[in-house]
Amino acid sequence: MTVELALSDALVTGGKGAAILAAGFWAGMINVVVGSGTLVSFPVLVLCGYSPLVANISNNIGLVGGGLSGTIGYRRELRENADLARVLLPASLVGGIAGALLLLVLPDEAFGTVVPALIAVGLLMVVAGPFVQRAAARRASAEPAEADRPAPPARRLGLLSGIAVVGVYGGYFGAAQGILVVGLLSILTAESLQSVNAVKNLLVTGVNLVATLVFMTVAWGSIDWPVVALLAVGATLGGVVGARVGRRLPPRLLRTLIVVIGTVAIVNLVFF
Repeated sequence: MTVELALSDALVTGGKGAAILAAGFWAGMINVVVGSGTLVSFPVLVLCGYSPLVANISNNIGLVGGGLSGTIGYRRELRENADLARVLLPASLVGGIAGALLLLVLPDEAFGTVVPALIAVGLLMVVAGPFVQRAAARRASAEPAEADRPAPPARRLGLLSGIAVVGVYGGYFGAAQGILVVGLLSILTAESLQSVNAVKNLLVTGVNLVATLVFMTVAWGSIDWPVVALLAVGATLGGVVGARVGRRLPPRLLRTLIVVIGTVAIVNLVFF
């Protein structure tokens, strides 16, 4: 009887491990292509019996590998936008540290009611981005001298502030953080969607990294390392696949994919 119980426990544990590994792969792939993988992996961890806090922290750390492999996959686009990335990364990192610290002092439900609204705002920005960029291009062609001028201070300040706020959200929970970043960059810059996606991967990965350092420093007891390991393996492989797929998607199809996945995420959060 003891042997049978041990075998049963092993099968349950093995099934749970396979589910977490698969969730990590899917989340890593989605994060690179779109940016809402936490909406896959976090619920899986909760369904596997982990507390929301442990699931949230372990998920954040486990998905770092996928962010790194995805960022490397977009290295060509990232090199082409190195100046933009250097400007935005510090704001994103500061926000990520603040968000990770908030997670340790605020209840898990604090952002629960605003997450769907944030995702909806991000989707609206993703959809509106091409129209805003085309309008800016028309203005630049009508006044060629304007094209060489730097972005207005208000726009630069808005972009930096927005990226910092999204970083806070990412350090706290991070669901669809990537969609919000893509939306902001689509509205406030003239970069192509693939370039935006490359910068997004760097910023989101940076937030996850600094949040990981915070959690390892002040919340070690809330980290489940076997879960982190399974997620990391799955997410790293998913990030490699996601970069290969995402870089080949036409902008319109990629934008459509972002909107569809974001909409499904909102429905899931609101009704389930």
